[in-house]
Order: sequence, then C-alpha cells, then structure tokens
Amino acid sequence: AFGNVGSMLYLRTDRGAPNRKVIAVNVRHPEPSAWTTIVPEGKQAIETVSLISGRLVAQYLVDVQSRLSLVGLDGRPQDDIALPGTGSVAGIGGRQDSPEIFYAFSSPLFPTSVFSYDPASKKEMPFEAAMPPVDVSQYETKQLFADSKDGTRVPLFLTARKGLPLDGSHPAMMYGYGGFSISTLPAYRPDVPAWLELGGIWVTVNMRGGAEYGEAWHKAGNLEKKQNVFDDFIAAAEYLVREKYTSPSKLGIMGGSNGGLLVGAVEQQRPDLFAVALPAVGVMDVLRYDRFTGGRAWVTEYGSSSDRAQFAYLVKYSPVQNVKPGACYPATLVTTADHDDRVVPSHSFKFTAALQAAQG
Repeated sequence: AFGNVGSMLYLRTDRGAPNRKVIAVNVRHPEPSAWTTIVPEGKQAIETVSLISGRLVAQYLVDVQSRLSLVGLDGRPQDDIALPGTGSVAGIGGRQDSPEIFYAFSSPLFPTSVFSYDPASKKEMPFEAAMPPVDVSQYETKQLFADSKDGTRVPLFLTARKGLPLDGSHPAMMYGYGGFSISTLPAYRPDVPAWLELGGIWVTVNMRGGAEYGEAWHKAGNLEKKQNVFDDFIAAAEYLVREKYTSPSKLGIMGGSNGGLLVGAVEQQRPDLFAVALPAVGVMDVLRYDRFTGGRAWVTEYGSSSDRAQFAYLVKYSPVQNVKPGACYPATLVTTADHDDRVVPSHSFKFTAALQAAQG
C-alpha cells in the first residue's frame, strides 16, 4: 500500500502479475471481486509507486534504468519525467496539496541529488545539488550485456575513464547481490570516484535473483535455481576478460550478505578467474544458516538442508562445504560484524578458517 483517497486504498502488487501492477481497493468493500486495476502489468517491471496530488508517479525499470511515468487515478497515462541521465531513482516524494514532485537521482558518477518537477511547466530543477568529488567529464558509465551459461542475457554497468585502451591491463572491481527480489541499480558509491582516479574500472552486475526484470527474474535465481546467479556473475567476469577490459590477475569481486554468499560461491567455483575476493557478512554455511537468529526467514529464498531434495542442491554451492584443499584461491579479505544478528559472524569465521587451511 502506498496511499489512499478517502476509503480507496492504492496498492502495488505482484499477485497474478510478476512485473507488478497497481490496484485500488475500497476498504469498505475489500473483497477481491471488487478490486480495480489502475495500472495493468506491462513489459517493464514497476519498481515503486507514489501518490502525489491526485496522480500516481510510477517508477519503471527499463533494462535496469529508471523511468518515471505520471498516471491519473483513472489509469490514463499523462507524461514521463525526463531524468538527468543513466542512473537510478532512489526515492519519490510530495504532498497531496501540492503538484510538485520530488525525486532523488544518482548514478555511479553523480552523488544522490534531489530534483523537483513541476507537472504544469514540465520543468525540473536540482534542489541543492551535490558536487561530484572528481571531474566526471573524464569518465563514463555504459551498459553492457553478457550471455550466461544457459544463454540468458545479463546486464552490467561499467564505469571507467573515457577512451580506456582495451588491453587487459586495468584493475576492475565487480559488485553484485542477486537475491531476495532486490534490484541492483546503477547508483553512487563514495568510494568509486577514488577507485576511478587510480585507473580502476567499477562494474555492477544484474544477476537473476534480483527484481530487475520483475518477479520472474527473481524466481529464476532462487531455491533450486540459485546456481543461475553464480553463472550470471561468472559470465560477466568472462565477458570483461574476453573484451580486454581487464584480466584475471587484475579482477576483484565484492558483495555483502547474500552478495557475500555470491562472492564465496563464485571464488570456489572459478578461483582461476579472480585475483581478489571481498565477501562481507556472507551467508557462507548454507547448510546451517536457518538454525541461527533470523535465518529461518530465508528458507523461501534458499531452501533448507532439513529437506532432502533441497539439501541436494544446497550442498553443491555452500561456500564452507566446497573449499577444496590445495586449491589456489584469490587473495580473500573476509569482513563481518561481531554483533550481527542477521548473518551471524560464525559464517565468516568458519569460511575464513576453511580457506586458511585449504589455501594452496
């Protein structure tokens, strides 16, 4: 639910619509037969919706890039808001008694800035715009696509200095998450400009498991299909090497929580492809994660080793159980938090000990 007009409640839902739709429910007659579809499901996934001054502001993802569309409460399309460039919208806000729409926009090269948009004049203005810490005219962000093991087209965003010679000599850092229906958008991180100034390449990968292409994209990367996530990330790395953006001796990978699991699993499966691995607060013992704190809530995403059929695929990728003695693993820095009550630190402790014992 994201807003109401009187007794009419407006909701974004994926019920019967993997790419999501907007419905209206009269709370005085809440039975499903009385629900009204305001914005039907389309080809692009609806990421978020806001209700501002009697109109809907819907954020769509078009190949993982944000698009803002205005829609009347009668479902009629109005206008699209032209965004400042390739990037993502982090938030939409406004009031019921004012038509002005505020949204936060960022990209790998631009710190998050709030823009105001006037639907009448169709003009937008930055609101105390942040200043980039580097001369961003020297750099660019471009979207690329890699073909995964099963032929699935996987998007990635690459930020680097313009005119970069493709000779495989550049250090590159890949970031990913790939789970829980969470989209990894091309957004700003304060450490990236420093990395770019040092000659580095920054890459974010949009693997299955996220919501970049709706719920179907999520379902294609969870439970027994989790290996697709790792295959997607590996395919992106192979693409960067093949196109000579970087080389295995210059390639690092990083991610946290579910992304830490990603890094742990991928460095097990393809240790030859990476020089450095930075798993943060990773779910490293996938056979026992549901025995501790909030882990039981993730069973719908991973499955549980208590189930014989699910154990069969979990044991194949669980990082702690797949460390191979004598293998040459990437230089690995494992980070965790000693009071983390979500991904308990024992995951990282066990993974570190297993790697230290096995490293050839």
